[in-house]
Amino acid sequence: MTERNQWERLWLAGTLLISVLLGGIPLAGIGWIIVTGTIATVDGLFMSLILLTLSGIFFLNAFLELRDRGFLGFLQKKKAGPPKEPPASQAG
Repeated sequence: MTERNQWERLWLAGTLLISVLLGGIPLAGIGWIIVTGTIATVDGLFMSLILLTLSGIFFLNAFLELRDRGFLGFLQKKKAGPPKEPPASQAG
């Protein structure tokens, strides 16, 4: 393995770790809003939407990076074999 390849893998791991951590922090904020009981206020609802958006962006970044690197191969659709021909009708 070349040194450049090792640095790329280390960079990928660091980027994914940061994306997951920054995606989890807003979820903790939503948990705090629920625990304090301010979820029913307008401020709580808008803050929850903003935090969900931030979390979704970071998790989407991690998902797309993993997909592009081929780590999520199990999500790919299986290629179907050649189509089967219908049985020939019998003249009767």
